[in-house]
Amino acid sequence: MKAIITFIIIFGILVIIHECGHLFFAKRAGILVREFAIGIGPKLFYHRDKSGTAYTIRLLPIGGYVRMAGWADKMDEINPGTPITLLLNENNVVQKINLSRKVVLENGLPFEVEQIDLEDQLFVRGFINGDETKSVIYKVDHDAFIIEEDGTEILIAPKDVQIQSASVVSRILTNFAGPMNNFILGVLLFSLLTFMQGGSPIANTNQIDSVQKGSLAEKIGLKAKDCIESVNGVKITDWNELVTNFRKHLDKKVTLKVKRGKKIFSLKLPLKTKIYKNKKFGRAIGISRPMDRSLVSGIILGGFKEAWFASLTILKTLANLLTGFSLNKLSGPVGIFQMSQIASKAGFWSVIYLMAMLSMNLGFANLFPIPALDGGKIILNVIEGIRGKPISHEKEGIITLVGIVFMLLLMIAVTWNDVSRFFIK
Repeated sequence: MKAIITFIIIFGILVIIHECGHLFFAKRAGILVREFAIGIGPKLFYHRDKSGTAYTIRLLPIGGYVRMAGWADKMDEINPGTPITLLLNENNVVQKINLSRKVVLENGLPFEVEQIDLEDQLFVRGFINGDETKSVIYKVDHDAFIIEEDGTEILIAPKDVQIQSASVVSRILTNFAGPMNNFILGVLLFSLLTFMQGGSPIANTNQIDSVQKGSLAEKIGLKAKDCIESVNGVKITDWNELVTNFRKHLDKKVTLKVKRGKKIFSLKLPLKTKIYKNKKFGRAIGISRPMDRSLVSGIILGGFKEAWFASLTILKTLANLLTGFSLNKLSGPVGIFQMSQIASKAGFWSVIYLMAMLSMNLGFANLFPIPALDGGKIILNVIEGIRGKPISHEKEGIITLVGIVFMLLLMIAVTWNDVSRFFIK
C-alpha cells in the first residue's frame, strides 16, 4: 500500500506540473482550454472555473491531458437527427446544449437537430419536440456550454478561441511549456535535496570522500581520499563512470587501480548483488563521493548542477538507446511503480530524488520529435512557421494518428516487458 500511494503521488505530481505548463500558456495565448484532466477513463470528480475550463479527476491515475479547443478536438460534433435539449435565455439565445442522458436541464427545450454550426455562424436549426412540420433556428451564444454524454459541461469552441487561431510562437510556447515545467520541477527538487544535505555531491571526481566502517570497501583496504583511477583497465575520471563500470561487472571480481598520495597500487573488489522482484541490484560497497558544502556553489547552485548532471546522464542514455535499442532500457508505469516501491522503502529523500530524476526524464521524453508528443507538435509548428501556412488538417491528422499508434504499441511492449521482468518468474 505504501508503494501504491508513493507511485500515485509521484505520478500525479509529475502529470499535474506538466499539464499546468500547457494550461497556463494556452490561456495566455487566448486558446480555450476545455478540460484539465488528471488520469484517464471514467470521471470521478468535476469542477468548472469562471473561465469555463472543466477540471476533472478520472479513474486511472496513469496520465492526464489539457484538452484545447481546435480542429483535433471534435468531441462536440452533432450530426443531423441528433436529439438534444436546449436551454435558452430571455432573448431566445442558446446558453446550453445538452447531449447527455445523465443530466436533465430544468426548463430545457427538447430539440432535434437539422443543422448546427458552433464555430462560425453560431446557430442551431431543427425541430422542437420532434415536430418536423416547422423548422426553427436559434442563435447560439459565443460562450455557450455543451453538456457531453458523460455529463461533463464544457464551453463550445468558436474559431477565434481554437488553437489554430493562435500565433505559431504562442503554440510553440504552449507545447514546450509542459516539458519546461518538468525541468523546473527537477531543479527545485534537486535544490531541496542539496539544501537538506548541506551541499551537493561532486560528480567530476574519482576521489573517495569516506569509507564506511565494516564495509566491503574497508575490508579490501580502501581509505578516505583514495582515487580510483581505473576499473578492470577502464579509466575512471568521475563518479558516474565509476558507478557505470561497477554495474557492468555485477557478481564478478574487478581490479581497481587506486592512487593514494603519490602511491599507485591495485586492489581486488568482489561486486556482490541482491535480488529484488526478480531484478538484480548491486550491493553497496561502503564508499561515498565528496560533497561541495560551500554556500553559493554547493547549496544555492547545487540544485542546478545536479539537474545539469542528471540531464547529461539522461541524454547519454537516450543516445545509447538510439544506437542499441532494447526494451530493457525503457520503463513504463509498471517499471516506475517498482522504482517507487524501492524508493518508498529507502525513505523520504529517496522518493524526492526519484521524483526529480523522473521529472527530468519526462521533460526530455516529451521533447522527442514523435507526432502526438510535445516534441512532434513543436516540429509541426516550426514547419508551419517556415512554410508560412499550416499543414492541412488531413495530413496532420494522419501524422498524429501514426504517432499515437506508435506510442500505444511501444507502451504495450514496454509494459509487457516490465511485467515479464518484475512479476513473471
